[in-house]
Amino acid sequence: MKIELWAIGKTNESYLDQGIAIYQKRLSHYLKFDFIILPDIKKAGKLSAVQLKNKEAGIVLQKMQPGDFLILLDENGKQYTSESFATFLNHQLQMSHRRIIFLIGGAFGFDESIYQKANAKLSLSKMTFSHQMVRLFFLEQLYRGMTILNNEKYHNP
Repeated sequence: MKIELWAIGKTNESYLDQGIAIYQKRLSHYLKFDFIILPDIKKAGKLSAVQLKNKEAGIVLQKMQPGDFLILLDENGKQYTSESFATFLNHQLQMSHRRIIFLIGGAFGFDESIYQKANAKLSLSKMTFSHQMVRLFFLEQLYRGMTILNNEKYHNP
């Protein structure tokens, strides 16, 4: 089983890249994990939000494979405590999924075709965060979830 975090476009801030690298390294002690950057859409500024989401969806759907379990990081998704997210994660890790893919959408969110393909939706907060900051926040929570599952001291309830 492999977990992947997919995000559209490169991270613009070096401090975010540094934080992401820290949590990627930490996660490697627990599971097979990859952070996949999907390419930005060329001439995105000339497209409407609907057109842009559609093009981003095409890239995502092209990369998906049978047996993938797709979880959208979406403002309307289910919210978990860190402990309940760890339980959800553990349940998914026990299933026969080929890959668990967490997907961060672009600045305008997801195309309807991605919502239809999704197996679950996850919200990190009722607050809105930039799609770039969410990368670091999610990786920290994924790491926290793994330490909870392994009864390690990182998480203080």
